[in-house]
Amino acid sequence: PDADLGIPMLLIFCVILIAVVFEYINGFHDTANSIATVVATRVLSPRQAVVLAAATNLVGALWGTAVAKTIAAGLVDTSIVSQEVLLCALLGGIVWNLVTWYVGLPSSSSHALIGGLVGASVAAARTWDVVIWSQPDSRHWYQSKGVLWKVIVPMFSSPFCGFLLGLLIMGLLYFLLQNWRPRTVGIVFGRTQLISAGAMGFMHGTNDAQKTMGIIALALVAGTSSGKFDDLPEWLSFLKTTLPENSKEFQIATWIKLLCAVVMAAGTAAGGWRIIQTLGHKMVRLQPVHGFAAETSSAMVIGVASALGIPVSTTHNISASIMGVGAAKRLNALNWTIVEKMAWAWILTIPISGGISWTLVRIMQATGMMPVPGAG
Repeated sequence: PDADLGIPMLLIFCVILIAVVFEYINGFHDTANSIATVVATRVLSPRQAVVLAAATNLVGALWGTAVAKTIAAGLVDTSIVSQEVLLCALLGGIVWNLVTWYVGLPSSSSHALIGGLVGASVAAARTWDVVIWSQPDSRHWYQSKGVLWKVIVPMFSSPFCGFLLGLLIMGLLYFLLQNWRPRTVGIVFGRTQLISAGAMGFMHGTNDAQKTMGIIALALVAGTSSGKFDDLPEWLSFLKTTLPENSKEFQIATWIKLLCAVVMAAGTAAGGWRIIQTLGHKMVRLQPVHGFAAETSSAMVIGVASALGIPVSTTHNISASIMGVGAAKRLNALNWTIVEKMAWAWILTIPISGGISWTLVRIMQATGMMPVPGAG
């Protein structure tokens, strides 16, 4: 039994390892989301901002698991998910994250992971039926499951809300501060931006870290349901994870939450200066009051989404909020060339990461590393 257990267990640990690598990359890839504005406004140095973001990400990652439950049981049919599928899903997300990080585009790690999961699952089953498109909840629409309600609708609505809130908050501040001296505005909002930047880092942790928690939990559910964990030694019994009939009762293990929180904080501490340059300098010129407005509006949108278990893109939200703040100043204050490039990155993230994962699964099937549905 130990020999038979070796390869499946090695594969499961590989999935967890790759998930941890994804979380680390997510940390430095999305560091800019929470600290670009506070660096651009010179309220904090890059090093100070990274420390703030890492600390708040760590706390936020331990706060709630609604988003993790959505990833683990609300997007694809868990019966088709195997360790091989999850490996390909993670690799698809990692490749796209690294490409966009290298060219300095603030794309969405969340959508890269979701695209990878959907693409790999479809390739493994060779049918789109494994995707949970929509499962309406008779009580509340926001508790509905599926890609439509948890991914597609928020993909467009959350950046729109971020843009609108940024526009409104900045417009209100312009009205309230019209008689203030510029020096006073700079001093006051230089201090308040520390709070808004901390809130942004916290909300980033509540949403982004949970996505990898969901992937790890999904890997353990797959291992348990397939019988691969039946002969586990006692000291590894904590890996056994079952999915209850009501996915809302599904609990993410404490060790998974701690692992993802610490790894994301470590990745955040590594920094992501290419994307910081795009968000904080190239798109629009920012002052502390603008940074405060952008971070506050984005943190509000992400906070609501996290509470509802919706895995939104932190990148999309802070970028849209910065655009809204810039638009409140004047429309030509935005660098529309950069905005256009970012929009293309947003649109292409899910299909490209999904395509990469789909290709990886098909390669594994062609080489006999994965079974082909209906074959033999």
